[in-house]
Amino acid sequence: MYLVTGATGNVGSELVRALHADGEPVRAIVHSNPADDGFPTGVDVRSGDLTDPSTLRDAWEGVRGVFLLPGYDQAPTFLRDARAAGVERLVLLSGGSAGSGDMSNAISAYMIASETAVRASGLSWTILRPSAFMTNALRWRDKLDAGDVLRLPFAGVRTAAIDPFDLAAVARAALLDDRHAERTYTPTGPESLLPADQVRILGEVLGRPLSVEAQPDEEARKEMLTTTPPQYVDAFFDSTSRAPSTSPRSLRQSSRSPADGLARSGTGPRRTGRSSSADPFGPPPGEPARDVTPRRPRARPRPGAERAAQ
Repeated sequence: MYLVTGATGNVGSELVRALHADGEPVRAIVHSNPADDGFPTGVDVRSGDLTDPSTLRDAWEGVRGVFLLPGYDQAPTFLRDARAAGVERLVLLSGGSAGSGDMSNAISAYMIASETAVRASGLSWTILRPSAFMTNALRWRDKLDAGDVLRLPFAGVRTAAIDPFDLAAVARAALLDDRHAERTYTPTGPESLLPADQVRILGEVLGRPLSVEAQPDEEARKEMLTTTPPQYVDAFFDSTSRAPSTSPRSLRQSSRSPADGLARSGTGPRRTGRSSSADPFGPPPGEPARDVTPRRPRARPRPGAERAAQ
């Protein structure tokens, strides 16, 4: 049994589907009513709260591996409960800024604290440090409704954003293959793109002449403060974390998913027919590659509107 926290998020929902398609038993932890989340038949869906370890104690029973979100002060407690219940493997979704060691940055600090708790848990662990998700483009919906020129912050900052589908494939491999124990990976997308590059590609997919206008920092800060606590806004501006690119699919290949979300309200059909020829990590040093191709199900409706990673 594999337990997935953040199971309705961009990465967690993809991981639940990938494990289920493999025939692996999956337990999905959600905040909402378990009956309302549209997971595939056979997935064990349970309510749980990572800020309250008592809500998770029964969920650890029979679980071998866990996919864990970062940023929870109670992590040492619920990880101790997990180990006592027989959990063996743990994959943590962290972030690229954790490698900076900068505890003065609020985002880096909670990533670092989560990694510290995981390493001290006594469980076999793998840490994933992506830098940005391609589905972050969904935040531009309101700006797209307003016209073809998007005023965006950090217009001069490149990111190698990764498709959550690909990141879930990495998490899946880490859960199923013990050779990735005690390793930290930085999975990224294949292209380092400016916001203008991302918007241009989405414009091609949407059939619109989209362009970017650089948003001044003070205007961007004021806008971000309407939805984000000040310490995290400061952290966004302070962060200079970068990650190298690897070779998963490009934004142009991936953009059908965020573009579909931007082009319409409601939901649409799932992608089908994708496959990966080998372990998305590549093999550990000195070992041969092993085929870990996900077996994809027939097309299914998305289980709800696209949600941000929790």
